[in-house]
Amino acid sequence: MKNKLLLLAATLAAATPIMAQTPTGGSTGQPINWIAIASFAMAIASGMCGLAQSKAAAAAAEGMGRNPGAAASIRFALLLSLVLIESLALYTLIIVFKVK
Repeated sequence: MKNKLLLLAATLAAATPIMAQTPTGGSTGQPINWIAIASFAMAIASGMCGLAQSKAAAAAAEGMGRNPGAAASIRFALLLSLVLIESLALYTLIIVFKVK
């Protein structure tokens, strides 16, 4: 037990300099390219929004096909969910323009 605690303490002591932050974002001296990171985030958000919207539309079409009497409430839920899904992409777009 004592050996395990000593090994853990030695590991944590050795890891302390590794976890120290540099002001430039790395040991290479290059600054962090926040525009590239934000653009990548926008691409991921747009792709995931497209997948979520297509899944929501498919589920709504299936629900309306199974129960045509509930089409109005299903349509309302679909539009509400599409608005909320699209807001994710819009919020990400705002963040991208704030970074630039």
